[in-house]
Order: sequence, then structure tokens, then C-alpha cells
Amino acid sequence: MGAQQRIYKQRIGSAQGMKKIFKAKEMVAASRISKAHARVLATTPYADAITQAIGSVATHTQDAEHPFLLQDRAQSGRAGILLITADRGMTGSYSHNAIRTAEELANTLREEGKTPVLYVVGRKGETYFSFRNRPPHQSWAPYHETQLGSLGQEIGHRLSADLLSEDPDVHLDELYLVGTRFLSRFRQEARASRLVPMELMDAEGVDTTAFPLYEFTPDPAAVLEELIPRYVESRIVNLLMQSMASEHAATQRAMKTATDNAQTQIEKFTRLANAARQAEITQEISEIVGGAGALSGSGRTER
Repeated sequence: MGAQQRIYKQRIGSAQGMKKIFKAKEMVAASRISKAHARVLATTPYADAITQAIGSVATHTQDAEHPFLLQDRAQSGRAGILLITADRGMTGSYSHNAIRTAEELANTLREEGKTPVLYVVGRKGETYFSFRNRPPHQSWAPYHETQLGSLGQEIGHRLSADLLSEDPDVHLDELYLVGTRFLSRFRQEARASRLVPMELMDAEGVDTTAFPLYEFTPDPAAVLEELIPRYVESRIVNLLMQSMASEHAATQRAMKTATDNAQTQIEKFTRLANAARQAEITQEISEIVGGAGALSGSGRTER
């Protein structure tokens, strides 16, 4: 075996090994998508229901008040951005799209005269901003898929405390969530949405028979005081679940592409190895024929 053919054989072996790794990760990601999607479907109705309940209480009572419902919360000029990225690599453009959406939102807030404050979930986002000498205000990394519920509660408590803080160096006027929404196995979209101040439905022009008057015990303020922290936690947990399902879908697509590219490399180097082998055989035949011709011309015979 010639040197060139040996090099091609080594590259073929390397590509075959990488193909096995990519294929295994693709299969693992595909098996996890269904479970992640099921968790999304399990948390979404609760988040929607509690949002509707808060909207009904705040819209159809005259004395409902809560700091998160105030549309004018300007005190410190600080706007929090919770960014959710991947905790591992090989996820294609998943983290990149979320980071780009967060950067665009931060630029918009700066143009409005506000100071963006980053809270980051995942190593990819933490590494991105730390490398650019812009470390996040707080990060949660690494994290485990089975702990998303408790992680969402921890994040919700921290952000709620900063939103309600009286310290101007800590207080947040607004809070935005940036993550990847899971629309389907083949479609995910990075979006930015405002969580605080809350946007409530307008009661004007709405049929009051569909929204009866409520009586509260002890009072609407106490009800909102209990519901709104749960609302913040539920929205964050739901976004974490959607982002995890989107991460698995992105990983599956990225690994499918990587597997196909590895197969392309295998076929390419196989052709080159065959061509090199054929060239070596042709050269050997040419040398044999040339040697035989030289012996015949000299009049010598082989013994």
C-alpha cells in the first residue's frame, strides 16, 4: 500500500468513526423530542389558564393593583433580559439564533435610553458574553433537563425579587424573555416577549356576560399577590420546556446533516483511495513491461 493510499484509508476510518458518533447523537435527540414536547403540552395549559385568570381579575375589578401591572414602572432605567441557550454543543444554530435575538433586543433598549441587564441560562450564552467582556448579571449553568421545573422556580424568585427591589442598582423596570418556541418538530423560532409590565386585555367593548363580576376573599389585591408570582414562574418554566424541546429538534437536524456530510467524505476518500490504488497498479505494470522490454532489447534472457 502506497503512502497516498494509506492517508486516504486513515481519513476514511476517521470519517466512519465521526459518522457513528453523529448518528448516535441524532437518534438520542430524536428519542428525547417526544418527551420534551409532552412536557411542553403539560405546562402550556396551566400557564395560559393562570394568565387568563390574572387578566380577568385585573380587568374586571376596579381596585386590583400590583407592581407588575403598572405600565409606568420607570425608576432605574434597567430592563432585564432572560436569555435561554443550550448547555452543550452540536445544536446547530439553536443558541446562535437566541443570542442574536437577545442582542437585537438589547440594542433596541439602548436606543430607548434603557440599560439592558442580562440573565443567562446555559453555558453557550454565558461563554458568548463572558468572552466579549460583557459577563451576564447572573447565569444558571450548567443545568439538567430533569431539573427544569425547579430551575424555573429559582429563576422566577430571583427575577421577581429584582423587579420588586427598592434599590436603584438592583431594581428592574421591565423584564423580557428570549427563548426558542417549539412550534413543531421541524420548526422552531427564537422570540423575545415582554413579561413585565403585564399586558392585559381591554375591557371596553367586551360582552360582560362572558366575564361575570367576581367576589374575592379576602380581596383582589391578595388574590393577585398570590397569582402573579405563580404566573411569572409558569411562563419561565414553560419557556424552558419549549427551549429544551427546540434544542433537541435542532440537535437532531444538525446531527442528520453531519451524518450526511460524513458519508459524503467517506465516499469521496473511497474514490480517491481507489484511484490511488489503480495508479499504483498501473505504475507497477508499466515498470514490469518496461523492464521486460529492456531485457528483450539487450538480448538477455531470464534464467
